[in-house]
Amino acid sequence: MYIDSHCHLNHNMNGEGVSPEQLIAQARANNVVGLQTICCRMHEEYDLLTSIADAHDNVWCSVGTHPHDASVEAEKAYSVDDIVKLSQNPKVIGIGESGLDYFYDLADRDDQKVSFRKHIQACIETGLPLIVHSRDADEDCMNIITDEIKNASKPLNGVLHCFSSGEAMAMHALEIGFYISFSGMITFKKMDWLRDIAAQVPQDRVLVETDAPFLAPMPYRGKTNQPAYVEYTALELAKIHNLTREEMGQVTMDNFFSLFTKAKDTWIKP
Repeated sequence: MYIDSHCHLNHNMNGEGVSPEQLIAQARANNVVGLQTICCRMHEEYDLLTSIADAHDNVWCSVGTHPHDASVEAEKAYSVDDIVKLSQNPKVIGIGESGLDYFYDLADRDDQKVSFRKHIQACIETGLPLIVHSRDADEDCMNIITDEIKNASKPLNGVLHCFSSGEAMAMHALEIGFYISFSGMITFKKMDWLRDIAAQVPQDRVLVETDAPFLAPMPYRGKTNQPAYVEYTALELAKIHNLTREEMGQVTMDNFFSLFTKAKDTWIKP
């Protein structure tokens, strides 16, 4: 059994008209017993995502602003207190995805940094984990996290989602107690360097995700991804760590609940 720790049930990039309900049903038919659907724009997605999570057992969501949307005025208007208040929904178990993306640079970099700090501060206040998006911004990303931790009155935990950064960032994240989540990219043929990093991540710090509808794993690469495909990532990690599929399923599920502790409050064992 698996938990998809990061997907986007409300995104339909190819116009295929597949509903969240259909995606959830297909996932459950493929041994995915839980999933978290991630918020990118609070002003547009929060109500929808919480309604999806509220309507389904073992479906949770996050609250946050994607770095691509950090310059959107409606998103900039949210304060730390606003994020904290929105996180009180029982099905909101994490804050993000937030971070820095210098690859696409779709938002002003200063706006991204301000937004990222707000999310970190909300995590520290609530105790919820930070869901980090970082692309071509490893140094700035970790420097901001380290800076915010330095003067924090409470600990910060979190996950580097859809990990595709360098070894240095992975080691730094592990040092401060973060988890690392791998997507279908780890199954791609030319990703030996990513598999090498995954081999260095302790088994008790690894998560699996699809980031659906993006980054479908082999053998579905190039097609629309969905939570039902998370097993392909888990199987690749199982090979890397010399575990059975059942063992990797249990490891990643245990890790999910160790990080997203609030999910335990509404978890219904299959």
